Amino acid sequence: MKTFDIVTLTVNPALDKTAHFKGLVPEQKIRCEEPRYDAGGGGINVSKAISRLEGDSFCVFTSGGPIGSILEELVQKEAIAFKAVKTTNWTRESFVAVDDNTNSQYRFGFSGSAISEDEQKEIIQILQELKPKFLVLSGSLNEGLPTNYYQNIAKLAKESGSKVIVDTSGEALQKVLETGVYLIKPNVGELAKLIGVETLEMDEVVHAAQTLIEKGSAEIIVVSLGPQGAVLVTATQTEFVPAPNVVKKSTVGAGDSMVGAMVWALSQNKSLKDVVQWGVACGSAATMNEGTQLFKLEDAKRLFEWLQKK
Repeated sequence: MKTFDIVTLTVNPALDKTAHFKGLVPEQKIRCEEPRYDAGGGGINVSKAISRLEGDSFCVFTSGGPIGSILEELVQKEAIAFKAVKTTNWTRESFVAVDDNTNSQYRFGFSGSAISEDEQKEIIQILQELKPKFLVLSGSLNEGLPTNYYQNIAKLAKESGSKVIVDTSGEALQKVLETGVYLIKPNVGELAKLIGVETLEMDEVVHAAQTLIEKGSAEIIVVSLGPQGAVLVTATQTEFVPAPNVVKKSTVGAGDSMVGAMVWALSQNKSLKDVVQWGVACGSAATMNEGTQLFKLEDAKRLFEWLQKK
């Protein structure tokens, strides 16, 4: 098998369906236009982002039932190398509906079905055989999965010399930070919870991130500041990058685009300033497209060049 510097894991992928309609009226049949289908889920989107940047990654994800088969076909069309772990339960769907009358976007997500202990073990075995330079654990956990599932994977990956990048939330994120990882990308609200406070002011963000770094939770913390951009923090370096002013059509996949771009930049041995600039450029470019389409390379390159001049 070809070796890959980057491997992404998606234990709870989704078939993303996007459709347009005109007017939301209770108790009436809402007629939608022909839907668009995309392979979704944190790690899959990260691999798609890396592919758009003309990079390579290996994508590991679960796949169950006819929906899982469609998901596999969509990933294959993206020309991404992958391993689908077959599950007894079906892969979930998600739905994004856009009202053309108001340009309002409605997002419907469903929890993922449970995966068996044997399926869980197969995932771990595959990752142990791959031993990538960068392992990305991204997205939510399925129903019934222990909250320390990512933590257990991170421990094994670190023992194999992999740099672990985690983009999840809640207790799953708190658990994995007990082990310590290479990079995390919380937003301000998530960062506040991680250090045990209700809210954080902007001038408190860097100190909060440094607190986690000093505890050994992560080596690099990139805090997403929403429309204000992002800040990258290490033990010795802080890089703030403003968000470019773009016309936003959808925020779906912006965070995954940001993570994918940063991992790609890290794999290219780019400076940490370039890493966060590529992240913000691709995350912002993703918001310029409707639904779950992520970003266009030409948009990302243009925004990155603009950021370099700031």
